[in-house]
Amino acid sequence: MTESSGVLADPRLRYSAAPPEGVREVVILGSTGSIGTQAIDVVLANPSRFRVTGLSAAGGRVELLAMQAHRLQVRTVAIAQEGKVTELREALRTRYGVGEPLPEILAGPDAAAELAGRPCHTVLNGITGSIGLAPTLAALRAGRVLALANKESLIVGGPLVAALAKPGQIIPVDSEHSALFQALLGGTRAEIGKLIVTASGGPFRGRTRAELADVTREQALNHPTWDMGPVITINSATLVNKGLEVIEAHLLYAIPFDRIEVVVHPQSYIHSMVEFTDGSTLAQLSPPDMRTPIALGLGWPDRVPRVAPAVDWTRAHTWEFFPLDTEAFPSVPLACHVGSLGGTAPAVYNAANEECVDAFLAGLLPFTGIVDTVARVVEEQGDAFAGTSLTLPDVLEAETRARVRARELAGLPQPAPVANGEATV
Repeated sequence: MTESSGVLADPRLRYSAAPPEGVREVVILGSTGSIGTQAIDVVLANPSRFRVTGLSAAGGRVELLAMQAHRLQVRTVAIAQEGKVTELREALRTRYGVGEPLPEILAGPDAAAELAGRPCHTVLNGITGSIGLAPTLAALRAGRVLALANKESLIVGGPLVAALAKPGQIIPVDSEHSALFQALLGGTRAEIGKLIVTASGGPFRGRTRAELADVTREQALNHPTWDMGPVITINSATLVNKGLEVIEAHLLYAIPFDRIEVVVHPQSYIHSMVEFTDGSTLAQLSPPDMRTPIALGLGWPDRVPRVAPAVDWTRAHTWEFFPLDTEAFPSVPLACHVGSLGGTAPAVYNAANEECVDAFLAGLLPFTGIVDTVARVVEEQGDAFAGTSLTLPDVLEAETRARVRARELAGLPQPAPVANGEATV
């Protein structure tokens, strides 16, 4: 892989910013979510390597955010919901006690992006959803190393990210893309045959499309391997998440879609593989624990010892692999289609899916209706700006239009208009 190859994540490249002496300062975006809380576990277990200087969260778990801020003694806390500032300040005061200075508070929809540009070495973007795009762009623009767990940043704004990212500046944190990142050290770019992205298959592996029609909310939220938030869990059940990961792999590693394959691996020990042109395949494997890719993202190019358990080779293991049933789970081929269209098509796919997941959780769409509705929105709107250079307003407009149409098709009420006449999404 070379700097000119269009590759956004290359394990052989080192970002030109000099690594700091001693403790590496880190900002964690999405600190109260699954990625954020596990990142804090990594930091607390390695105080000589990492220091958290800032935290951001949406605002749904104010007490947890205050506890994290106090325990880590951060300089700044960002909260997206401005109406929660008073509650956050009170929670911080309870934690810090009388007379102890509180951290700076940033509030509002742009707070995470402002925090991402503050001085530090690494920004871990663990926000869920396309709202993570602006913080990603802010971190890159400010020259931070970006440990990227927010796949939607690339999905909806790939060209925008590519225009800002310097060689070696992005370190992938998704378990699949971290696995590819590590396995790619085994050969040159010219030797890559294909990327093989593994999928657990979710809770409905082996079911036919007809058998998926009556899936309930509770069944879809019961993932067999990973403990994640509701949106990511539903995306894993529909395999939309895997479709997003295929687009992300294409953008990170500049490999064509016809050389990216999804294989179902229920045990989730092998996180992804790289097949080389001589027929050899290198796999990265470890027990399913997100602390491993998180630590690699924070510490790269160094590994963090004993961050998670290793495979116990003293006992027998059976690992299975199955081809993907694209008839039952059409989300992956649909993702390849929108990824090939480019432009705003991936943003339409992602935004429509987020609304359809909400509709399913609200009981307004059947399980199979999630991807069916996304496909219809893509068919209607996916070719807007296809193949053209993108701007952030293009992306935001496409997302808004896709959300409105998806809500209309799914029976969700439209959001109330705000003062300037634009829809709130």
